[in-house]
Amino acid sequence: MITVTSTASKKILANLANRGKGIGIRVGVRTTGCSGLAYVLEYVDAPWEGSTSFPYIGFSVIVDNKDLPIVDGIEIDYVRQGLNEGFEFNNPNEKDRCGCGESFRI
Repeated sequence: MITVTSTASKKILANLANRGKGIGIRVGVRTTGCSGLAYVLEYVDAPWEGSTSFPYIGFSVIVDNKDLPIVDGIEIDYVRQGLNEGFEFNNPNEKDRCGCGESFRI
């Protein structure tokens, strides 16, 4: 299960409208950083074989099946802190994050 906050939903819908195409976002992980994994978020135009789709109003969140055990239960939020803003991932599967906050491990 993937949860998207209302703030993140509004931002995703606005970005898709600005992009002019797409069905939603892909959420996954890649190997990198001090702790080993980092989140990936990108806009997509269609689901693909080997993916799972989570429908929301106006868009879908699509996850590679290989990443599903890592991101299962995640909450995607969009936050503004001072001059910074961006998507934030709250994942109950995380054990710890590196000092810079760019990578995590499960």
